[in-house]
Amino acid sequence: MGIFLTPAAMARSLGSPFWLLMVWIAMGGMTLCGALCYGALAARFPEAGGGYVYLRELWGPRVAFLYGWKCLLVMDPGVTAALATGLAAYVSVIVPLDPAQGRLLAATAVFVLAAANIAGLRLGDGLLRALTALKLGALGFLVVWAVASGAGDWGHFVPFLAQREGSLPLMPALAGALVAAFFSFGGWWEAAKIAGEVKDPARTLPRALALGVSIVTVVYLAVSATFVYLVPIEAATSGETFAAQAGAALFGPAGGKVMAAVVVVCVLGSLSALILLLPRVYYAMARDGVFFQSMGELHPRFGTPARAIALQAAVAALLIAMGTFEEIVAYFVFVTVAFIALTVAGIFVLQRRSGAQGGLRVPGYPVTPALFLGMTLLLLVLLALNRPKQALVGMLVVAVGAPLYGRVAARSGRMETRGGEA
Repeated sequence: MGIFLTPAAMARSLGSPFWLLMVWIAMGGMTLCGALCYGALAARFPEAGGGYVYLRELWGPRVAFLYGWKCLLVMDPGVTAALATGLAAYVSVIVPLDPAQGRLLAATAVFVLAAANIAGLRLGDGLLRALTALKLGALGFLVVWAVASGAGDWGHFVPFLAQREGSLPLMPALAGALVAAFFSFGGWWEAAKIAGEVKDPARTLPRALALGVSIVTVVYLAVSATFVYLVPIEAATSGETFAAQAGAALFGPAGGKVMAAVVVVCVLGSLSALILLLPRVYYAMARDGVFFQSMGELHPRFGTPARAIALQAAVAALLIAMGTFEEIVAYFVFVTVAFIALTVAGIFVLQRRSGAQGGLRVPGYPVTPALFLGMTLLLLVLLALNRPKQALVGMLVVAVGAPLYGRVAARSGRMETRGGEA
């Protein structure tokens, strides 16, 4: 859903069509390298749990515990809060809301969906597929109709390279744009979880991931170029509501509201799916005895992980109250990128430990993981320089979990050695 929420802010801060498109290409390349690495790890460790399993096997249970802790208090509520904030921004296009009302609406949406999932009410597979089709259809229609109708102006791309007046200095602008692009591509590391259900995953997953990332990159490039074609970069006054601006450019004021309504439905579907699925990760860890036991307890009436869902919703609401969309994204992206980089770095550790790539078949090894790690290091540096407070808060939240590991592991009797760690 990030493509509905980020391009206008990226265009406004970068002030250059060239740099806007280059950010999408760079993040697409980074995502492709990371997806290929995760696909190889999924084939090597075909267990449910994804990143948690890889970190456990590569670096030991303590690091894996901190990954779960990060998901619980940083990434999962952060993604939830960011989507809810974007949802409120689009609702405000239809019904004007002041900032306080927008935050209240975002928090209310999170709590309502959390309550529905605790009660066992969930969107059916058919509806979720319909929402996905609606999103892709809206994007495709936006691109095709914009060009066919001639509603835009190719002069918006001139100057192509130079930054417009009022844009940020290039380095801070690139930092913010890369964060936004990472958010838009976010979730690719979850796709490798299906390795246990795929025939010949070592061969099938890399191809599927490469194709999927390539398609998404092309779509994001096309949508961003269409936005610039329809709306001058200087007019990108709202980072979250570019689709409404594009709709207004195509169909007038009513078109903006219609497009905003479409985005609201799409974001609502994604938000519901997140609140449904994400708590199951730390619920499963708790049931395995490597996380807080309370997170693994089911509601006596509804049979759902009510405490896990409620905690995620509460933290998300706190983030909504405390930050803007960009600040919320910066809070969880730094820590998330750090853990993803640590996971990919484990490929080299596994090679030294086992030889011959440790049984891994990483396309383009060792260039693929090395290139990914180089790009993630650059992203981490830019994040730390551009949003130091949010990055530091995210790291501190993870650090708080370190002393808790011994207590949790001792209670569960799971202090066994894994990944070279006792």
